[in-house]
Amino acid sequence: MSSSPSSPLATERAALFAALGAAPAFDIAIVGGGATGLGVAVDAASRGLRTLLVESHDFAKGTSSRATKLVHGGVRYLAQGNVGLVREALHERTTLLHNAPHLAQPLAFVMPCYALWEGPFYGAGLKAYDLLAGDAGLGSTRFLSRGGVLSALPNIRPQGLKGGVLYWDGQFDDARLALALARTAARHGALAINYCAATGLVHEGGKVVGLTLEDRETGAVHTVRAGCVVNATGVWVDQLRAQDAQALARPVTPIVAPSQGVHAVVDRAFMPTDHALLVPKTADGRVLFAVPWLGKLILGTTDTPRQDLPYEPRPFAEELDFILRESARYLARPPTRGDILSCWVGLRPLVKPSGEDAATKKISREHTVQVSASGLVTVTGGKWTTYRAMAEDVLQQCYARRLLPGEAPCRTQRLRLVGADDRLPQDRPAMSAPQGAQGYGSDWAAVAATPGSERMLGSGVSEAMVRFAARHEYARTVEDVLARRVRLLFLDARQAAALARPVAEILREEGCPAPEPESFQALAQSYLPATAP
Repeated sequence: MSSSPSSPLATERAALFAALGAAPAFDIAIVGGGATGLGVAVDAASRGLRTLLVESHDFAKGTSSRATKLVHGGVRYLAQGNVGLVREALHERTTLLHNAPHLAQPLAFVMPCYALWEGPFYGAGLKAYDLLAGDAGLGSTRFLSRGGVLSALPNIRPQGLKGGVLYWDGQFDDARLALALARTAARHGALAINYCAATGLVHEGGKVVGLTLEDRETGAVHTVRAGCVVNATGVWVDQLRAQDAQALARPVTPIVAPSQGVHAVVDRAFMPTDHALLVPKTADGRVLFAVPWLGKLILGTTDTPRQDLPYEPRPFAEELDFILRESARYLARPPTRGDILSCWVGLRPLVKPSGEDAATKKISREHTVQVSASGLVTVTGGKWTTYRAMAEDVLQQCYARRLLPGEAPCRTQRLRLVGADDRLPQDRPAMSAPQGAQGYGSDWAAVAATPGSERMLGSGVSEAMVRFAARHEYARTVEDVLARRVRLLFLDARQAAALARPVAEILREEGCPAPEPESFQALAQSYLPATAP
């Protein structure tokens, strides 16, 4: 079955719940609509398994829409000597760029050097990175003169600049990739429903046999049976694990130690180039990026432990101070708080070692899969670049435990995602260009054929995009559209707030019951920092 036909599937909500009610049972039910859960759904559905995925909020509402937008092989892991992890990530980088070329593209990074030792030291490591990539390389690492760095990175601080190193990785649109996964899973027969919360596990004879679900829009309750239940809720996995353990009267130890990553977006005038800036070691040992993306510049990121798990985490004042302070060390004209157009926070699900389950399979340092005594499968950790390999690991673990029927082979290695087409790179809109056709790929013709394609609401968003989001991309609220179907909330929170009412009106016309422009405007305000510390 083709994964990118000319006619996009409808995502009419009543039809989704009708299909849920008509299904006698599923082979696999996945809780969590982020990168990992959606990857598992694509893998399972493409193997022919009867697949259900439910998400309590919107797809990619949490961490999976808040990445640094990089598809990378993990050059930092090379410095740590973790060659196996780098090989896997480089392989998956190539796979993603092939399977979703409309959503992931190569990106050149420039590492400026202000000490004579930095060029040879970092250059040698990046040359080793090239060697590990082999045929999967995106371009050769090369040394730049001082003039070459000044040309590649306008506004870089010239004082003391010795030269630099240029290397290649990739960038992508995380939320739209999540959407493409949901739609690809559906194209292969999966049932994916957002705003459908898993409120409980169903146990029989000490085994998980299904889920209780609640439609977050109507409050209607559903019970579904599934031979295998996968907990892929990211930083929130311990909540479902605790429910499972309580039902079995067994102790449970949390496995996630959340870490907060903050990003600030400023105008491209602060680095008017298609190259990204990488500082491998800031004053406190972290990494600083300045990445061109959809017409703006993303600055980040931090790595701060956080114990609470809000759906809309906000940056700590010291985190924004860190980003701005470090940016000022490298940019001749540095941004201030008043220049920030939007700032967002992602909670990374870092995995703590756990001896609770002797059958736990540590796939790698990056992610882990656990199977509890009841058969509940939990997966957490990892990163966007390796989502597909993580999903394959989960399915193999499920087969090994005989939680799934048969053992069909994995088909996702060369499975093109919805929207993938065969245009040449030079014929595609650049990911660094202002928001427009990026992210739609072969669906762009269908968007253009949707009513309202000539009416621009502003900031690259058309009426047709909103209608297409409601009809074919599961969008229900203003936030769904302006945060994740188009990325305006993450690019310019003030502009996003200005479009809330016209977007809400279109969604009402499309049958969405409560688009809530006021609540979105309040949310958009929270994406802006105070202008003074």
